[in-house]
Amino acid sequence: MAATVMVVEDDASIREMVIELLGGEGLTAVGAENGEEALRRLRRDDLHPALILLDLMMPVMNGKEFRTEQLRDPALSRIPVVVMSALHDAEVPAEDRVAKPFDIETLLCTVSRFAPLGRSTGP
Repeated sequence: MAATVMVVEDDASIREMVIELLGGEGLTAVGAENGEEALRRLRRDDLHPALILLDLMMPVMNGKEFRTEQLRDPALSRIPVVVMSALHDAEVPAEDRVAKPFDIETLLCTVSRFAPLGRSTGP
């Protein structure tokens, strides 16, 4: 079964592009447009992603607020987070960071450390 990655990003075009990219690499990717929606989906939909890709600058609940709430919840605190943002905020604890605009190979390499890619290696 493919690993799941949650993409928390308010820019729909970036969110959908990353979801499509990860899907093409054999992962299951789900999206949320802000931290509040991400927490709701994680709790309600009983999602257990191998990784959360987290933007920091979002309306409703930003990435820093999301991360604070995630770390307070024992059921969610173990899910690793990679911050994917143009904003560098060292106060937001994360396993890694990918600066926007990001290079696709850099993003995939970072994701693969937490969620094995299902790329086909050819015949």
